[in-house]
Amino acid sequence: MLPDTPENENVFTWAAPPLKFGAGAIDEIGAEVAARGSSSCLVITDTGVLATGFPSRIAENLRNAGITTEIFDGVGVEPTDLSIEEAVTFARQREWDCFVAVGGGSALDTAKAVNLLTTHPGELLDFVAPPIGAGKAPWLPLKPLIAVPTTAGTGSESTTICVVDLLGLHLKAGVSHPRLRPSLAVIDPRTTLSLPSQVTAASGMDVLSHALESYTSVPYDAKPAPDDPMRRPAFCGSNPISDVWCETALSLVGKNLRRAVHNGRDMHARTQMALASTYAGTGFGNAGTHLPHANAYPVAGAVKSYRAEGYPEMPMVPHGQAVSATAAAVFRWTYPADPARHLRAAELLTGRTFTATDGKEALPHVLSELMADIDMPSGLRSFGYDESDVDTLVDGTLKQTRQLAVVPRSLDRAAAEEIFRQSL
Repeated sequence: MLPDTPENENVFTWAAPPLKFGAGAIDEIGAEVAARGSSSCLVITDTGVLATGFPSRIAENLRNAGITTEIFDGVGVEPTDLSIEEAVTFARQREWDCFVAVGGGSALDTAKAVNLLTTHPGELLDFVAPPIGAGKAPWLPLKPLIAVPTTAGTGSESTTICVVDLLGLHLKAGVSHPRLRPSLAVIDPRTTLSLPSQVTAASGMDVLSHALESYTSVPYDAKPAPDDPMRRPAFCGSNPISDVWCETALSLVGKNLRRAVHNGRDMHARTQMALASTYAGTGFGNAGTHLPHANAYPVAGAVKSYRAEGYPEMPMVPHGQAVSATAAAVFRWTYPADPARHLRAAELLTGRTFTATDGKEALPHVLSELMADIDMPSGLRSFGYDESDVDTLVDGTLKQTRQLAVVPRSLDRAAAEEIFRQSL
């Protein structure tokens, strides 16, 4: 006889999309769409990526396969509720059989939102996780979505997550559901060769943070069991499958990120970072990110005047910069939850050996060392924040229930305040 439902979870879920990886992979998209029986396709991108020629190349490939194709290039960098509304309005002008997203996380997340809101009634906030939104789950089928990342960073091609900047709330938030996961990920490392060094650096720190947060998230079997097994959250906590991908991603980042930043034409480093992004995406898309990402959303959402090198001339904190800004302080604070795992992460990033005598400073030191080597901004003051902003940033963090559910220690307001103060 089976025992009663345990207090803690004893099952984890894990999923990832099919993928094609390698130089030339984007030239097979037309055949992939045709094989799915689609006759029309909307390519979703932004003006910067359009200028690289890759979206037009993909559109031509689609047309050569007999697919009616248009390009929407109005994606907002660090997408907002308004930029997503514009994309949805454009997409609703006709019925599309499928979507192809080409770009960084902004394009991929925008395409997920377009897919959701052209197949379901309602608005984006209906689907954003509470307490910010209503937290509705999609109940209708979505269209096929092929995701083509042009940065080695977000991992959005592998995940169930769409992140949006809610302008009226000065806050970022997310929609997450398995139906948002792309139908196919197409990763062609050649698309990353033209990225500016600081975009490469920020994207690479996002890869690192995905892998590191997932690897140190609360173990899946230390979480409460769900009342309904069919409604398990997308972020299930660290688990034996995600751990393998995250460990490999950390090792690849440690060996290749500096090279990719300082020599953008290094095809080997670019390929290895594209692999690292894919590995980290399949890891965190199941285990979940935690506090650095929860902190990053208010950091990005409340920015006033900071301009980032290599990005459009607008006030913004790129996501990779935002997640890394508090990472050292976060992992100093999470160290007691699993010292061995934090030390192992430092070893994977450096190839060096660390022991308990190195303690809670080992991983923060490794992170700070790497960020200095790739010229990442150091501290929240770089973005224009000071002590007077701590309460606002903490308020925003404490609303990120999706990430907070897998933080490996119990977070209270005092701890969150101290982490932000250490990060100034």
